[in-house]
Amino acid sequence: MSFFAVEQSTPRLHRSELAVPGSNPAMFEKAAASAADVIFLDLEDAVAPDDKEQARKNILQGLNEIDWGTKTMELRINGLDTHYMYRDVVDIVENCPRLDMILIPKVGVPQDVYAVDMLVTQIEAAKKRTKKIGFGILIETALGMANVEAIATSSKRLEAMSFGVADYAASTRARTTVIGGVNPDYGVLSDKDADGNRSFYWGDQWHAAQTRMMVACRAYGLRPIDGPFGDFGDPDGFTAAAKRAAVLGYEGKWAIHPSQVELANAVFTPSDAEVTKARRILAAMDEAAKAGKGAVSLDGRLIDIASIRMAEALLAKAASISNSK
Repeated sequence: MSFFAVEQSTPRLHRSELAVPGSNPAMFEKAAASAADVIFLDLEDAVAPDDKEQARKNILQGLNEIDWGTKTMELRINGLDTHYMYRDVVDIVENCPRLDMILIPKVGVPQDVYAVDMLVTQIEAAKKRTKKIGFGILIETALGMANVEAIATSSKRLEAMSFGVADYAASTRARTTVIGGVNPDYGVLSDKDADGNRSFYWGDQWHAAQTRMMVACRAYGLRPIDGPFGDFGDPDGFTAAAKRAAVLGYEGKWAIHPSQVELANAVFTPSDAEVTKARRILAAMDEAAKAGKGAVSLDGRLIDIASIRMAEALLAKAASISNSK
């Protein structure tokens, strides 16, 4: 461990993040009744330019009048390169005490986050707002990925990063078939076997980018969240993408359709078997400590102090899920 202690972000359950267009207020009540941990009301990509102003009014009314329960409520503002952004922030932060977080799209450099932070800080002071707004950001450009480590330390408000695969693909000129899906051309060809036959194995073209963003998040106490999977008629494809992200260390995944919420929750919820094993690890290590041992075997495998940290993290997440019900 480094002597430098990294402060962890505000703890929030973040298995599923449901996207809801601000231009479609008919979806607000359904979203509030869903099992999503986080809901972001969208003013950016899902809203046409002519609908931006009305969408902003819809979100203001919805945040103030609908019972969102214990969900984390997030607002995706328009980009800093638009003239919509400042009004998104001012109107909603000034008038919606229920808002928990702001999602900043297409962050490319730390100064992008600073600009929004400065505006939000002034509003909070002017309005004597007691609940501090947290930030989520989207890493969805080549520039953002090139600066992801610096961006991760850009603001004390920063809690989470999401990997925006669609815009990232456009920014990097990547060939993709489905938003968040894999490409059949991305793979490796095995050597020939004794009969001259070769096998082709698909790969995940997003692995390197997802890994880099995840490491930046975990290094600086943020939640890494996987972005959208565009084919909401393919639950198996969504689940496979979510599992890959979970294995890497991601904390949750976007749902662009209500049908994807339960799928995400299932993948990012520790199973009963995992919880049981974590408890057994802690019990075994407790016995080892009483015996003056720093490590012990369980089920034929070595467990040590690192095993305790992993087990405690898993049990903490399981507890937060249980408390949210």
